Amino acid sequence: MQQSSEPDLRRRFRTGRPCLDLAHTGGEDELARWEIVHGPDDVGRLLARLLDIPAPPADERDLAALRVLRGAVTRIAYGLAEGTPPVTVERPRPGDVAAINAAAALPPLTPALLPDGVATVVAPTATAALSTLARDAIDLFGSPLAQRIRVCAAENCGLLLVDTSRANQRRWCSMEVCGNRAKVRAHRADA
Repeated sequence: MQQSSEPDLRRRFRTGRPCLDLAHTGGEDELARWEIVHGPDDVGRLLARLLDIPAPPADERDLAALRVLRGAVTRIAYGLAEGTPPVTVERPRPGDVAAINAAAALPPLTPALLPDGVATVVAPTATAALSTLARDAIDLFGSPLAQRIRVCAAENCGLLLVDTSRANQRRWCSMEVCGNRAKVRAHRADA
């Protein structure tokens, strides 16, 4: 993966859902500047990080499949999100729905329990990992949580999050970063 600061990557992957974390890995147009998946090796490392699995081998087809799935998830998520997204889509495009459904139709990762009680994944592949991400997207977008997808309220952020707070009032992708910066700005403005 292209060099990026570790705290930045950790913040990108705090949405609460692996499918939304996938959306934060780059993309087309204005999202291209955030791209961290440049080749097949990056695909395996990213899938390992998103799904907490051993890095599966990947090839150019997996890279293309990841980009298609990521684009579909990104457009639908930002279309559902409250806030000012960098990608504006009023409702899911039929092609995006079809892309997610096609990826989800493939066999997903297979979990297994080892004799010592530790959970693992049996022979992970990039295709199975992408299927698992697509199934997570279907689960999220087809549930009441879809109405709780937000764009971080920080002016210079734009990351997605799922507001699972009891009061349904979460505003920032990270209280430690964006939330803290907003509070510091508000405090300075009052001073």
